[in-house]
Amino acid sequence: MNWVALVDGLARGLLPLRCLLCGAAGSEARDLCAGCRCDLVRNSPACPRCALPLSAPAALCGECLQREPPFAAAWVPFRYGHPLDLLETRFKFGGDLAAGRVLSSLLLQQAVADSVSLPQALVCVPLHVGRLRERGFNQSWELLRPLARVLGVPAWASALQRTRDTRAQTGLDAVERRRNLRGAFRPAPNLTLPPHVAVFDDVMTTGSTLRECARVLRRAGVARVDVWAVARAPSPRQR
Repeated sequence: MNWVALVDGLARGLLPLRCLLCGAAGSEARDLCAGCRCDLVRNSPACPRCALPLSAPAALCGECLQREPPFAAAWVPFRYGHPLDLLETRFKFGGDLAAGRVLSSLLLQQAVADSVSLPQALVCVPLHVGRLRERGFNQSWELLRPLARVLGVPAWASALQRTRDTRAQTGLDAVERRRNLRGAFRPAPNLTLPPHVAVFDDVMTTGSTLRECARVLRRAGVARVDVWAVARAPSPRQR
């Protein structure tokens, strides 16, 4: 029995909803108040190919014009910044299940609102086994699993495997991130994926991780790869 989940479920049923960011009463059946919900920045306008935040609508951003990504489209509904970054940090590094539920609920709400185009399967960006053992969970899979269930799309936690424990991407520039991830993923053996797949990560920073995953899936025979994430970071010159 998962005692952590059991206690968490009992607490949700007995305690009133409270905003995780400011402590006010929660709204819309989540631990987030209406005011803090309004502070979350939608990622619009954004490049339809890589979801890079833009100041004005455009067919493609400059980066995609210069270097075509290996994926066909991106759906990333929020921009990464305050206060969403606080929820992400509490969930990813603090193991805060309530923060994870809020992020998952926001993601599902936007998927419905955006009428997102559904792939035939959803694939999660994997953690290396050492990192997974240290953290205890893959934050991307915990966000993807309820979303896939509600959308009715098959999802795989281990369709991709991480072959080595790479350096943390934090603090690396785009070129260093690409080098760091080169050859870090492989498809699971004996797994047949459909022609259209979306690969999911919690946050898309430079896009290096999702690019590498998309390359691996394309080489494995997937005809079209899209990328999904909760939030997209602006480029350094936009910050």
